[in-house]
Amino acid sequence: MTRTTPRTPAPSPLLQPARLGPLHLPNRLVMAPMTRNRAGADGTPGALMAAYYAQRATAGLIVAEAATPNAVGQTYPDIAAIHRPEHVAGWRSVTGAVAAAGGRMFLQIQHGGRVGHPETSGLTPVAPSPVPLPGTIFTPGGHRPAAVPREMTAAEIRATAGDFAAAARNAVAAGFAGVEVHSANGYLLHQFLARNTNHRTDAYGGSVAGRIRFTLEVVRAVAAAIGPRRTGVRLSPGGTANAIREDDTAELYPALVAELAGLDLAYLHLVRAEPEEPLLGRLRALWPGTLIANPLLPDRLPADGGRAAGERLLAAGADLVALGRPFLANPDLVRRIALGAPVNEVRDRYLMYVGGATGYTDYPTLTEAGAVPAPSAAAL
Repeated sequence: MTRTTPRTPAPSPLLQPARLGPLHLPNRLVMAPMTRNRAGADGTPGALMAAYYAQRATAGLIVAEAATPNAVGQTYPDIAAIHRPEHVAGWRSVTGAVAAAGGRMFLQIQHGGRVGHPETSGLTPVAPSPVPLPGTIFTPGGHRPAAVPREMTAAEIRATAGDFAAAARNAVAAGFAGVEVHSANGYLLHQFLARNTNHRTDAYGGSVAGRIRFTLEVVRAVAAAIGPRRTGVRLSPGGTANAIREDDTAELYPALVAELAGLDLAYLHLVRAEPEEPLLGRLRALWPGTLIANPLLPDRLPADGGRAAGERLLAAGADLVALGRPFLANPDLVRRIALGAPVNEVRDRYLMYVGGATGYTDYPTLTEAGAVPAPSAAAL
């Protein structure tokens, strides 16, 4: 095959260096956290995960997939965890491989709340209120009707914040530069934020101040454990994942972000941000630190790998841009954007979650596909 070098486009602001606390990032592209179901049955990452993340180490920052802070927080089979010594050791192999390839990593910490099942974790899920996830959920035995979660006591809420803090300490011990507290996409912290899943009448429910309390307590506990500059938080204003319904988004998130703004955190990460959405501008104005924005991309990846969408978010006030599926299918996404080269499409969404190397570590780079020569060391 004849190798042809794509016409290099004008330099993208996405490829400009940036700082994130003490970290020097070579570009403004963040690999977003994506559940891939490739950990062991006990939640321990292995060699395949280390290879996957090391392939993508040219990202300015990698935020590794959601890891559970305790056993009851497990969502689906083969999800990574960070609450036992073997989890720490497994993740240390991942961070070591990424560091050897020149990369930097944070770890997302996520508790599933009602998004879990006894067949998966061996435990009844817990949630702010006993409101089950509609429909079925995937378990080791296949799809099962979702379980009715047990309402958390105030003592359990405080203990769970402590579990997040312990998980954050474990993450730092495993070699991560910091952690991202997951308060988005319909998982436990988001379940406290939304009125359709939070029917509490105590200090953790009812008013906006009550519903944001748990997220704030978790973030403060994590920041106290590892330092605020190692702590990020992810939010999905207006998000409907896992059957969440918000009826006061425009009131809820400015109140939450205003409280978070005083904690001197590493970053705020907004999911599916739209430059034209007025709420993005309001939250940007309230947030004094680094803002990571994740654009909403079509089901079929754009040919530019999300470059145009990312540049629009930078122009709208984001400091860094998180991309998910473009990094999933393109281990050399940074180089493809720099060269204006077309991107690999996600081949089969089913392969995103079934385990194994297929659809995980076998996406070709431009060099492997024979499109361009290998990059020089200076170009990496």
